Amino acid sequence: MDALREAVRTGRLAPGTRLPSSRTLAADLGVARNTVADAYAELVAEGWLTARQGSGTRVARRAVPLTRAPSGPPARPNRRRPAHNLRAGTPDLSSFPRGEWLASARRALAVAPHDAFDYGDQRGRVELRTVLADYLARTRGVHADPERVVLCSGFVHGLTLMAQVFAARRGSAGARGGTKTAAKARAVAVESYGLDFHRDVLTAAGLRTPALPLDELGTRTEELASGRDELRGVDAVLTTPAHQFPTGAALHPDRRAAVVDWARGAGGLILEDDYDGEFRYDRQPVGALQGLDPERVVYMGTASKSLAPGLRLAWMVLPKAMVGEVIAAKGDVSAVPSALDQLTLAEFITSGAYDRHVRSMRLRYRRRRDQLVEALAEHAPESRVTGIAAGLHAVVELPPGNDERAVIQAAAWQGLALQGLSAFRHPSVPPGREALVVGYGAPTDSAWAGALDALCRVLP
Repeated sequence: MDALREAVRTGRLAPGTRLPSSRTLAADLGVARNTVADAYAELVAEGWLTARQGSGTRVARRAVPLTRAPSGPPARPNRRRPAHNLRAGTPDLSSFPRGEWLASARRALAVAPHDAFDYGDQRGRVELRTVLADYLARTRGVHADPERVVLCSGFVHGLTLMAQVFAARRGSAGARGGTKTAAKARAVAVESYGLDFHRDVLTAAGLRTPALPLDELGTRTEELASGRDELRGVDAVLTTPAHQFPTGAALHPDRRAAVVDWARGAGGLILEDDYDGEFRYDRQPVGALQGLDPERVVYMGTASKSLAPGLRLAWMVLPKAMVGEVIAAKGDVSAVPSALDQLTLAEFITSGAYDRHVRSMRLRYRRRRDQLVEALAEHAPESRVTGIAAGLHAVVELPPGNDERAVIQAAAWQGLALQGLSAFRHPSVPPGREALVVGYGAPTDSAWAGALDALCRVLP
């Protein structure tokens, strides 16, 4: 009750904001439903909230004294932690399967061999590598065996290892050639929209990152063979073929074939970021690109979206010839995730709990996606929603004449964290459409309705 009063008093919960049902909020907080119902009833009696049949519980529409004094400098958007987070890339952390994870940890610990408590293998525990090889073959069409699987602590860690491998190759090429000209030409092509810190990892290793254009069919991989000056010397391409981040397009079959043909002909590598590959809603999942040529594709996946990023569990399926190079780049075993967490994940997958959790979350995220599309159709019909076939976010294209920066600033006043599409644009790519990247994965069930209301209030 104190927290709700403060949120209303300070404006973090705007008048008219719909609050979660007592059942949903009780489940999120781990308290009895009557506790929430009694708190709501008291706040309704005090005039902070209103409750009407069919409309739910909402913040009362009345003047509320703010904590900021009316005099003094102009008010600024709230810089504290936002009340609602609709940024892309974060799952619903409240849905982490604590009970089944704990049960898996107990079973794994009970049968763990003594050497599980030693420094271990640089590639990671063989139990998890074996389970992952089977799981990825079954669900993503990946050709793997445990010897080619290397565990790491997140996608960025895996990408850093690959950048170190490319940098080492660059140095060897320069030494053999007696000049640095060839070394400077080496590059990893990236998609024209993506995460800037992925590009930073590559540039920190001394690699160029020329951009490949995008359209509704995904990345235009045929450009790799075009002979364009900026694409000369490209050794690899970093791509998100299952669900391009952030535009949401799946790579067209012709372009999947084109990038594999390029890799074979040029002796290049494909770094496949299987982003959101397990969360596809409108058809069966698109198989991994790695299945087309396991010796030319480095498959990279994580448990960050399906379970939680805090686990720091990720994996690479490498071409056979690269395993030694990656292990050498990795150095010692200190960068390997905890052996107990590895064993727990292996048991979690083997028991079927992982499949059940993914199915449950797929239904939950699809329901949120549908509610987002429905709400925008009603409140912002001139905004076009794209990239919704999979993943945890949608792209909302603003009507002509609107500036995404202005909408993001308005959202900040509502305590709503949003991102614009331009935040993901490669520096060499000219400005394009004005759009928002709206993540619907992060809010808890109890916060989702309020976040959706806040979004509808700021959209033109």
